Amino acid sequence: MPAARRRDRRGAGGRDQPTQHREGRSTVRSRSLSIRLLFTSLLLLLLAVVAIAALFIVYRGDESGIKGTARPSLSVYERGLVKPNVDYQEILAENSRFSENTSRRHFPNPVLAYVTPWNSRGYEMAKLFGSKLTHISPIWYELKSEGKKLVLEGRHNVDKEWISELWNNGHPLVLPRVVLEASPMDLLLKKKQWNKAIDIIIKECKDMGYDGIVLESWSRWAAYGILHDPDLRNMVAFFSNEYLSSFKMHLCHTRWQLIYVIPAPRSPNLNEYDFGPRDLQQLCDAVDGFSLMTYDFSGPQSPGPNVPLNWVHTSLSMLVGDSDAKNHARKILLGLNFYGNDFLIPEGGGEAITGRDYISLLKKHKPVLRWDNISAEHFFVYPHDYQRHAVFYPSLISLSTRLEEARAWGAGISIWEIGQGLDYFFDLL
Repeated sequence: MPAARRRDRRGAGGRDQPTQHREGRSTVRSRSLSIRLLFTSLLLLLLAVVAIAALFIVYRGDESGIKGTARPSLSVYERGLVKPNVDYQEILAENSRFSENTSRRHFPNPVLAYVTPWNSRGYEMAKLFGSKLTHISPIWYELKSEGKKLVLEGRHNVDKEWISELWNNGHPLVLPRVVLEASPMDLLLKKKQWNKAIDIIIKECKDMGYDGIVLESWSRWAAYGILHDPDLRNMVAFFSNEYLSSFKMHLCHTRWQLIYVIPAPRSPNLNEYDFGPRDLQQLCDAVDGFSLMTYDFSGPQSPGPNVPLNWVHTSLSMLVGDSDAKNHARKILLGLNFYGNDFLIPEGGGEAITGRDYISLLKKHKPVLRWDNISAEHFFVYPHDYQRHAVFYPSLISLSTRLEEARAWGAGISIWEIGQGLDYFFDLL
């Protein structure tokens, strides 16, 4: 009997087992399918979130001018963006996009780029686009009078790590700007003082390992008013030639370069204080280049285009248009502004703006951009607090026309200053 009962239990269990297994397998399959569906749904949801986030980042990057977002391999020329007919949407969408080939040069002549210690973006642009630049001039130094002494101020501005990064990449020459703020009469009347000034600056170049300097004095002497006096004006011309020649003589034993900053003539009729063609011819052999300040034609008291193209052409014609002076054009570095102005019209007033300010204005006001054929500049008008504003800021086509003007003369360019521009401007260089 016990054996029979065991067989009966096995038999009874055997008859019920297939049904139980089928039900179990069905339940397992159902649960497995549910888990797979849940996992798939979560995965799809995660991918959708990532895709939306990526699109948002690209959109925000395009709108805000964050460099490096959604960067295409084509330049602005190849993308057909260098044109008079442009709208604000295109600028917002394209301004942060530049060619991945940051070493390719479109402009073959020398390019000097100014950077300022109060705008760190310029330092970053110099590293990123260093292959397109031949010279970089940080705005660091001032030579001042302290009693009877001459003092060179500005070493606290120097960024040695940044200089090392530039040199490690083997790109541009570093020529800090030195402004002669010292009493002009001390320098003009006392040769011992100007020799001392040369020694101070030369020593700083040696100590810091610079490739030369950019020297500015003419505009400061004009501000002092000494250029309005004919006798002092002649003394300035003589001093400039002697001073720069002495400087160059010290530099000739090295590979250092000397670039002299000069103002652009304001009109065809030269004033006594203007830097003219005679001055350029006298100083040409003493320097490696002239940084020509062809910007700020208009200002808050006289709103208008920043740098009318006909003024640029006239300035170059006056300085180097003579047949005997045309070979001097290669030493000119034509000034290009990477900043703009937001003027109040018609009463005057306003302020300078950077690329970041410009993008903010485009987003806020969504203006219609107008192209002025006479000045070859873009501008737009917008209302604010019951006042009308006119904004003049460089565009791709306005910069391109000035680069072509420089190229036609065989001149280089000097940019004030690269931290104030839009990323895609560098495709033009």
